[in-house]
Amino acid sequence: MGARVIQVFTKTPNQWREPKIPPEEGDRFRGEMRRLAIKGAVSHDSYLINLASPQRRLRAMSMRSFRTELERCAQIGIPYVVSHPGNYIDHREAGLQRNAEAYAECLADVPGTGVLIEGTAGTGTALGSRFEELAELRALMPEEIRRRVGFCADTCHLYSAGYDLVRDWDGVWSDWDRLIGLEHLRCLHLNDSQTPLGSRRDRHAWIGEGSLGPEPFRRIMREPRFAGVLKIIETPKDNDPVRHDRRMLRRLRSYATKPVRSEE
Repeated sequence: MGARVIQVFTKTPNQWREPKIPPEEGDRFRGEMRRLAIKGAVSHDSYLINLASPQRRLRAMSMRSFRTELERCAQIGIPYVVSHPGNYIDHREAGLQRNAEAYAECLADVPGTGVLIEGTAGTGTALGSRFEELAELRALMPEEIRRRVGFCADTCHLYSAGYDLVRDWDGVWSDWDRLIGLEHLRCLHLNDSQTPLGSRRDRHAWIGEGSLGPEPFRRIMREPRFAGVLKIIETPKDNDPVRHDRRMLRRLRSYATKPVRSEE
């Protein structure tokens, strides 16, 4: 479908089973990346992981899963793992500390591969819906680890968390730069939202067809500061994933090159 960057799962994301990747599979993956001219890849960690949990067993299982995710990525040459902050369950500050310590310990155990912490929509006790929390999470890690920690911003999550990309585009990114630093933004997940501003719900929609509409995506595709940022779609697949993914990629490319129109 002409993609130039990809996001993959290196394992089934809703199971604790941690598969081993044979060396020949890593070689094949790197060869296919070159053959298809794919310029960048990230992985997404397991949906089961909760590094902020106060429950010792769940946190230990989560750390094991995250550590092996880093190992698989190092083996096959994927530089970053996209990771949601955890759910604190008991106390927010304690959860942030547990989350930061777990990231730091796992990164120290597996040299090379970095993490891109993804902002969340803020459902329940999820950490990472505010820029201040994302910045604090990184700041709580040792300096030598911090260099391997960047961020992934999801447009649906931002909007659902209350950041108005429709009416306050410049203000949102100004706040990000002031609190986190645009230099630490390495990946964008481009998804429209099925729900309104501040809904705290993570419900992705096709680009330009949800509550954000086309304009924020036009601006992203034309923003020079985002030219080198990896851009990934996680839009609905319906019953024909390839057709819909191609449709979304064409739409984003048209936003980057065509004059603004009232209808796409």
